[in-house]
Amino acid sequence: QVQLVESGGGLVQAGGSLRLSCVASVNIFNFNAMGWYRQAPGNQREVVAVITSGGSTNYADSVKGRFTISRDNAKNTVYLQMNSLKPEDTAVYYCHKAPPTAYWGQGTQVTVSS
Repeated sequence: QVQLVESGGGLVQAGGSLRLSCVASVNIFNFNAMGWYRQAPGNQREVVAVITSGGSTNYADSVKGRFTISRDNAKNTVYLQMNSLKPEDTAVYYCHKAPPTAYWGQGTQVTVSS
């Protein structure tokens, strides 16, 4: 069983920044990939960014150039640095461990005011 605990969400004005953290209860060194997803009210959950065990990254088009995903295996932590935030970034952000056994965190709310 793997527990993922997110933190760092909050209320920020448009143009501001936040850094989300996801701490895993086990060593993440061998995890295939980890990612951040988000879900806004009335919308489906969507991928925001993914980072592989080798450090390769992929981003949703809507966040490219503004968000950066990173991982610190020594701290069992994945980060999402979010800059130039927009009101449309408002959502609950979830940490995800990729299959073969997938896990989700409980989510952290990000609210961007205009």
